[in-house]
Amino acid sequence: METPTAHGSATLGALDELIRAAALVEPAVARRAGLSTSELQALRYLVDGSRGPVELSHLLGVTSAASSGVVDRLAARGHVRRRPHPADGRRTQVEITGSGRQALDSLLEPMQARLTDVDASLGEDERAAVGRYLTRVTEVLRSTL
Repeated sequence: METPTAHGSATLGALDELIRAAALVEPAVARRAGLSTSELQALRYLVDGSRGPVELSHLLGVTSAASSGVVDRLAARGHVRRRPHPADGRRTQVEITGSGRQALDSLLEPMQARLTDVDASLGEDERAAVGRYLTRVTEVLRSTL
């Protein structure tokens, strides 16, 4: 049985703690790597595929000029490169390089390995229930944005 907390339930209390801890992870990891939080976030978005500068600025929640600065700094480190858009040569795409992937992997791998261990400790029924819960929570959080 759950022990109620000030947040309403032990589950909601644990969720609140998760959200607070998660908000601190990216800035801490970015600082250790000598990156800004926006630079780390950009690398995380680009690992899924190339993006246009405007799309990247929207994802980062910054102006186009600020996004351009993020890309410039990452390009100077060799972590990203600009390429002509394959369908429209007037536009550019930003893509992550091998160096950028390696940097991102080295930053996030220790945490990912520990999260994998936590996930592996769950039974299939537990994993399914947690997955449903987290999916619903994510929907609530996104609807707030």
